[in-house]
Amino acid sequence: MNVLLWVLQVALALLYLAGGSYKVFKFDQLANQMRALSRGGWRALGVLEMVGAVLLIVPAAAKWMPVLTPLAAAALALETLALAGLYARYSLKLAATNPMVWAVVMGLLSAFVAYGRYA
Repeated sequence: MNVLLWVLQVALALLYLAGGSYKVFKFDQLANQMRALSRGGWRALGVLEMVGAVLLIVPAAAKWMPVLTPLAAAALALETLALAGLYARYSLKLAATNPMVWAVVMGLLSAFVAYGRYA
């Protein structure tokens, strides 16, 4: 189980780091497609995702305050599932190109990591 959690943590950290950097640095494209949030809102979500990605790995790997890992996973799960609700306002189509589908999957996996590391 520990190996599965580590694999999920690394994969989620990479995905959240990529998604967060996209939201921070390429927010013009995103803000033009989805106007529900302002540029500052997209940037704040991007920074939250990038910090959460680091906290998914570093505290558990360094064994320094490992309680931060399940807290970061839970925060990312809540943020991602809320973002999925925002994406659902634009499209409910179940396709791999819909960001809502990816957000739901990543949110559920983050919740699984939070539960697995907390328990």
